[in-house]
Amino acid sequence: MTVLGIDPGTAATGYGVVRKVDGPRRAVLIECGVIRTRPRDPLATRLLAIYNGVVELIERHRPDVLAVEDVFYARNVRTTVVLGHARGVILLAGARAGVEIHEFPPATIKKAVVGTGGATKEQVQFMLTRLLRLKSAPQPTDAADGVAAALTYCLEGPPIRLAAIRLRVPRMVRV
Repeated sequence: MTVLGIDPGTAATGYGVVRKVDGPRRAVLIECGVIRTRPRDPLATRLLAIYNGVVELIERHRPDVLAVEDVFYARNVRTTVVLGHARGVILLAGARAGVEIHEFPPATIKKAVVGTGGATKEQVQFMLTRLLRLKSAPQPTDAADGVAAALTYCLEGPPIRLAAIRLRVPRMVRV
């Protein structure tokens, strides 16, 4: 199984391609990197570059799963909204390609890789190096975050959605 992990961003969208394997070595890093956009370009142009970059990754690696870091709520509302635009084109690229998509909150990714949801970027990079048996940590940190998203799916599987669980609640009867 091949998993494409994405850390959305409008300036730098990090990605990591991880292949899940059986045996003691549970996952292998295939490729990681960053899709960069030019800061002076209009937002629409930057979003198109991100979309095209993700489409190219999907065509090249044919992933079974797309693992995307969920929105975090920044202090600056504009940052959160713009990040949502980047996530939108990434999700669109995956959906158009028919790839199974799973979203993970940042704290869930950190907990899966490091063991605590409050881990630093350096701790995530350190654990990626150990878990994937790499000689050095994935660089830059955006790429490492993409690898961490992919590895989260490999280690944890798809997130459980409460909406997917049907609960039977007895109907209230008024007397």
